[in-house]
Amino acid sequence: MADTATVKLKFVTVKPADVMSSKLVGTTVYNNKNENVGEVEDLVIENGKTITGVVVSVGGFLGMGESYVVLDPSTLAISDKDGKWAVHADTDKDTLKNAPKFSYSKKKS
Repeated sequence: MADTATVKLKFVTVKPADVMSSKLVGTTVYNNKNENVGEVEDLVIENGKTITGVVVSVGGFLGMGESYVVLDPSTLAISDKDGKWAVHADTDKDTLKNAPKFSYSKKKS
């Protein structure tokens, strides 16, 4: 990343099918059997430009004992049914529990 901008500013038009991160973070992740397998915690943005990962909390109960994994966004389906957002992944709880863990802190520093 850089400390100064070197590209002329551009404006973007948001399309109706676009999803805002504020709607995605905190959304429940379900598998194809409609079982709750986690929750979206954050997004990984490579070089400040491209979303390359979705941080998902898995396991635990009431925030205790949970761990984090990073999923490829291209493997997720996002839906909005009657104002309720959901993320679906073709997985199961054991696969996520045994996935490579991501060390994650929600602190901004």
